[in-house]
Amino acid sequence: MALKSTIFKANLAVADIDHGYYADHALTLARHPSETDERMMIRLAALALNAHQLQDVCQGDGTLAFGAGLSNPDEPDVWLRDFTGETKLWIEVGQPEDKPIVKACGKAGQVVVYAFNHAAEIWWRGIEGKLTRPTNLAVYRIPTAASQALAALAQRSMQLQATIQEGVLMLGDGANSIDIEPVRLK
Repeated sequence: MALKSTIFKANLAVADIDHGYYADHALTLARHPSETDERMMIRLAALALNAHQLQDVCQGDGTLAFGAGLSNPDEPDVWLRDFTGETKLWIEVGQPEDKPIVKACGKAGQVVVYAFNHAAEIWWRGIEGKLTRPTNLAVYRIPTAASQALAALAQRSMQLQATIQEGVLMLGDGANSIDIEPVRLK
Protein backbone atom coordinates (compact mmCIF):
# COMPACT_ATOMS: atom_id res chain seq x y z
CA MET A 1 0.00 0.00 0.00
CA ALA A 2 1.35 3.41 -0.98
CA LEU A 3 2.03 5.96 1.72
CA LYS A 4 -0.10 9.09 1.58
CA SER A 5 1.08 12.68 1.73
CA THR A 6 1.01 14.47 5.07
CA ILE A 7 -1.06 17.64 5.05
CA PHE A 8 0.26 20.84 6.63
CA LYS A 9 -1.65 24.11 7.00
CA ALA A 10 0.10 27.46 7.09
CA ASN A 11 -1.20 30.97 7.55
CA LEU A 12 1.55 33.09 6.04
CA ALA A 13 1.60 36.85 6.55
CA VAL A 14 3.87 38.37 3.90
CA ALA A 15 5.33 41.85 4.31
CA ASP A 16 7.55 42.41 1.27
CA ILE A 17 9.01 45.84 1.92
CA ASP A 18 11.22 45.64 -1.18
CA HIS A 19 8.18 45.37 -3.49
CA GLY A 20 5.45 47.05 -1.44
CA TYR A 21 3.45 43.82 -1.16
CA TYR A 22 1.51 43.01 2.01
CA ALA A 23 -0.91 40.08 2.15
CA ASP A 24 -2.00 37.05 4.12
CA HIS A 25 -1.97 33.64 2.46
CA ALA A 26 -3.84 30.59 3.78
CA LEU A 27 -1.84 27.65 2.42
CA THR A 28 -2.13 23.90 2.33
CA LEU A 29 1.08 21.95 1.83
CA ALA A 30 1.01 18.27 0.96
CA ARG A 31 4.34 16.76 2.01
CA HIS A 32 5.15 13.73 -0.13
CA PRO A 33 6.33 10.72 1.94
CA SER A 34 9.84 11.08 0.47
CA GLU A 35 10.01 14.84 1.10
CA THR A 36 11.81 16.23 4.15
CA ASP A 37 10.59 19.06 6.37
CA GLU A 38 13.55 21.08 5.09
CA ARG A 39 12.46 20.76 1.44
CA MET A 40 8.83 21.49 2.27
CA MET A 41 9.81 24.65 4.15
CA ILE A 42 12.05 25.74 1.26
CA ARG A 43 8.94 25.52 -0.96
CA LEU A 44 7.11 27.74 1.50
CA ALA A 45 10.03 30.22 1.63
CA ALA A 46 10.14 30.28 -2.19
CA LEU A 47 6.44 31.14 -2.29
CA ALA A 48 7.00 33.95 0.24
CA LEU A 49 9.95 35.35 -1.74
CA ASN A 50 7.84 35.47 -4.92
CA ALA A 51 4.40 36.35 -3.54
CA HIS A 52 4.81 39.96 -4.71
CA GLN A 53 4.61 38.74 -8.30
CA LEU A 54 0.92 38.02 -7.75
CA GLN A 55 0.51 41.81 -7.76
CA ASP A 56 3.46 42.79 -9.98
CA VAL A 57 2.79 40.30 -12.82
CA CYS A 58 -0.92 39.52 -12.51
CA GLN A 59 -2.15 42.79 -10.96
CA GLY A 60 -3.71 40.67 -8.18
CA ASP A 61 -5.83 38.65 -10.61
CA GLY A 62 -4.03 35.32 -10.51
CA THR A 63 -3.34 32.24 -8.45
CA LEU A 64 -0.16 31.56 -6.51
CA ALA A 65 -0.11 27.96 -5.27
CA PHE A 66 1.90 24.86 -4.64
CA GLY A 67 2.09 22.39 -7.52
CA ALA A 68 2.16 18.63 -7.21
CA GLY A 69 5.96 18.79 -6.89
CA LEU A 70 7.43 15.35 -6.15
CA SER A 71 4.11 13.64 -6.93
CA ASN A 72 4.17 14.86 -10.53
CA PRO A 73 7.50 15.78 -12.18
CA ASP A 74 5.66 17.70 -14.91
CA GLU A 75 4.40 20.26 -12.38
CA PRO A 76 6.45 22.84 -10.50
CA ASP A 77 6.85 23.04 -6.74
CA VAL A 78 5.18 26.49 -6.82
CA TRP A 79 3.46 28.27 -9.70
CA LEU A 80 1.77 31.55 -10.48
CA ARG A 81 -0.98 31.54 -13.08
CA ASP A 82 -2.92 34.52 -14.36
CA PHE A 83 -6.70 34.58 -14.71
CA THR A 84 -6.48 32.93 -18.15
CA GLY A 85 -4.56 29.97 -16.72
CA GLU A 86 -1.26 30.96 -18.34
CA THR A 87 1.74 30.04 -16.19
CA LYS A 88 3.65 33.23 -15.44
CA LEU A 89 6.06 31.82 -12.83
CA TRP A 90 7.41 28.28 -12.40
CA ILE A 91 9.43 27.59 -9.23
CA GLU A 92 11.53 24.47 -8.66
CA VAL A 93 13.18 23.56 -5.37
CA GLY A 94 16.23 21.35 -4.99
CA GLN A 95 18.65 20.28 -7.67
CA PRO A 96 16.66 19.45 -10.80
CA GLU A 97 18.23 18.18 -14.01
CA ASP A 98 18.81 20.55 -16.93
CA LYS A 99 16.23 19.14 -19.38
CA PRO A 100 13.17 19.67 -17.14
CA ILE A 101 14.39 23.20 -16.38
CA VAL A 102 14.75 24.06 -20.08
CA LYS A 103 11.33 22.51 -20.73
CA ALA A 104 9.82 24.65 -17.95
CA CYS A 105 11.40 27.76 -19.50
CA GLY A 106 9.31 27.06 -22.61
CA LYS A 107 6.11 26.67 -20.57
CA ALA A 108 6.34 29.71 -18.27
CA GLY A 109 7.16 33.38 -18.49
CA GLN A 110 9.77 33.05 -15.74
CA VAL A 111 11.44 30.06 -14.07
CA VAL A 112 13.18 30.24 -10.70
CA VAL A 113 15.19 27.45 -9.09
CA TYR A 114 16.04 27.47 -5.38
CA ALA A 115 18.88 25.01 -4.77
CA PHE A 116 19.73 24.07 -1.21
CA ASN A 117 21.92 21.77 0.92
CA HIS A 118 25.66 21.32 0.99
CA ALA A 119 25.83 19.79 -2.53
CA ALA A 120 24.12 22.75 -4.26
CA GLU A 121 27.43 24.32 -5.34
CA ILE A 122 28.61 21.04 -6.88
CA TRP A 123 25.24 20.60 -8.64
CA TRP A 124 25.47 24.13 -10.06
CA ARG A 125 29.02 23.70 -11.36
CA GLY A 126 27.90 20.54 -13.17
CA ILE A 127 24.77 22.05 -14.73
CA GLU A 128 25.65 25.72 -15.23
CA GLY A 129 27.00 25.31 -18.79
CA LYS A 130 23.78 23.58 -19.89
CA LEU A 131 21.60 26.47 -18.72
CA THR A 132 23.21 29.46 -20.41
CA ARG A 133 20.54 29.86 -23.13
CA PRO A 134 17.28 30.37 -21.20
CA THR A 135 16.93 34.10 -20.56
CA ASN A 136 13.85 33.65 -18.36
CA LEU A 137 15.70 31.50 -15.80
CA ALA A 138 16.98 32.60 -12.38
CA VAL A 139 18.86 30.26 -10.05
CA TYR A 140 19.41 30.91 -6.35
CA ARG A 141 21.18 29.00 -3.62
CA ILE A 142 19.73 28.95 -0.12
CA PRO A 143 22.58 28.78 2.42
CA THR A 144 22.75 25.38 4.13
CA ALA A 145 22.49 26.67 7.72
CA ALA A 146 19.33 28.64 6.86
CA SER A 147 17.68 25.77 4.99
CA GLN A 148 18.36 23.34 7.83
CA ALA A 149 17.04 25.83 10.40
CA LEU A 150 13.79 26.11 8.43
CA ALA A 151 12.95 22.49 9.21
CA ALA A 152 12.51 23.45 12.88
CA LEU A 153 9.59 25.72 11.92
CA ALA A 154 7.63 22.84 10.34
CA GLN A 155 4.41 22.10 12.24
CA ARG A 156 1.15 20.55 11.04
CA SER A 157 -0.51 23.93 11.70
CA MET A 158 1.69 27.01 11.29
CA GLN A 159 1.25 30.74 11.87
CA LEU A 160 4.20 32.34 10.05
CA GLN A 161 5.36 35.87 9.36
CA ALA A 162 7.56 36.55 6.33
CA THR A 163 9.28 39.90 6.02
CA ILE A 164 11.40 40.62 2.95
CA GLN A 165 13.75 43.58 3.14
CA GLU A 166 16.88 44.24 1.09
CA GLY A 167 16.66 40.76 -0.42
CA VAL A 168 16.61 38.97 2.94
CA LEU A 169 13.63 36.84 3.99
CA MET A 170 12.99 36.82 7.73
CA LEU A 171 10.64 33.90 8.38
CA GLY A 172 9.34 33.30 11.88
CA ASP A 173 6.58 31.76 13.93
CA GLY A 174 6.59 34.20 16.87
CA ALA A 175 9.03 32.12 18.92
CA ASN A 176 11.77 31.46 16.33
CA SER A 177 13.00 33.49 13.38
CA ILE A 178 15.33 32.57 10.53
CA ASP A 179 17.07 34.97 8.15
CA ILE A 180 17.44 33.63 4.62
CA GLU A 181 19.54 35.50 2.09
CA PRO A 182 19.33 33.69 -1.26
CA VAL A 183 22.55 33.85 -3.28
CA ARG A 184 21.99 34.49 -6.99
CA LEU A 185 23.82 31.97 -9.20
CA LYS A 186 22.19 32.95 -12.52
